Amino acid sequence: MKTYRDLIVWQKSMTLVTDVYKETRTFPREEVYALVSQLRRCAISIPSNIAEGYGRKSTGDYLRFLQIAMGSLFESQTQLEIALNLEFLSRSRFERIHESSREIERTLSSLVRKLNNH
Repeated sequence: MKTYRDLIVWQKSMTLVTDVYKETRTFPREEVYALVSQLRRCAISIPSNIAEGYGRKSTGDYLRFLQIAMGSLFESQTQLEIALNLEFLSRSRFERIHESSREIERTLSSLVRKLNNH
């Protein structure tokens, strides 16, 4: 592994950021500084923390940043569900992006387990 960009979980997280930005473009204007802003920040935090942790010198630091990324992922999932409940997202759009986030969750969990076993 040459760089964090080679990590599948980072790549999938970057795709999630793009998806979140695209989906939130259609949210009501009054949500720009509320749910839209918060959801985008959470999504951005996922690959950002994966990258930052990768650059740390110790496995413990890396794991800490991966835990932060996981927290941001869970926060994003919750906010996506709020958007669904408020009918800002259709069920099909929600399901597509939610499944992508669940795949990131599984991949991130696997990476954490791997690092914990070293």
